[in-house]
Amino acid sequence: MDIMVWLEIPIAMLCWLSAEIALASQPKTFLTPEEYLELERKAEYRSEYYQGEMFAMAGASYPHNVLSMNLSALLHAQLRRRSCRVVQSDMRVRVDPTGLYTYPDVAVVCGQPQFADENADTLLNPGFIAEVLSPSTEGYDRGRKFEYYRGIESLAEYLLVAQDRVHVDLHTRQPDGRWVLSEASRLEDTLDLQSIGCQVALADLYEKVDLTAPASSTPP
Repeated sequence: MDIMVWLEIPIAMLCWLSAEIALASQPKTFLTPEEYLELERKAEYRSEYYQGEMFAMAGASYPHNVLSMNLSALLHAQLRRRSCRVVQSDMRVRVDPTGLYTYPDVAVVCGQPQFADENADTLLNPGFIAEVLSPSTEGYDRGRKFEYYRGIESLAEYLLVAQDRVHVDLHTRQPDGRWVLSEASRLEDTLDLQSIGCQVALADLYEKVDLTAPASSTPP
């Protein structure tokens, strides 16, 4: 840009451009897990944490919320008289040894829950985790996030639920450490969640879910 063009730009605009350039050149602030938790516990909106950075999470779509609630209700009804608890997306989970802090859509812990500290708001030992897929997060949920989740020693099953069609993927950990995938795509199908001793009929899971509704596309 030559000097004549610069002279035609208002002073206020030049100040704004200078501020933006300075901000972009600044190094990212590294947060320790303790600093993240202190900020997160005071924040109005939830954020994930990984390798020193916080990542704001967007709100979920209506079908996403209905699916999460349906699954939670179905599991709760079967687990209410057992030593298992169903928790939803407000329960933070720490993934060791990666150091990821995240919020699964649905999780189940059986036996004594273990927490990161006395606040009891960061779960360490879920046995079952489910994520409802969104366009912006599907690749992450299927790939890198599943890789992280496999580091949780207590985790035995990982369920992925589509919100644009009737389809679920269930990953089950085997005694030798391998993960086996099973799929279901019909309303008459039933999921057998062996790790928590529950069965989920897809007709019940997708009850009152409008598969034509637009899904959230804003990344978390």
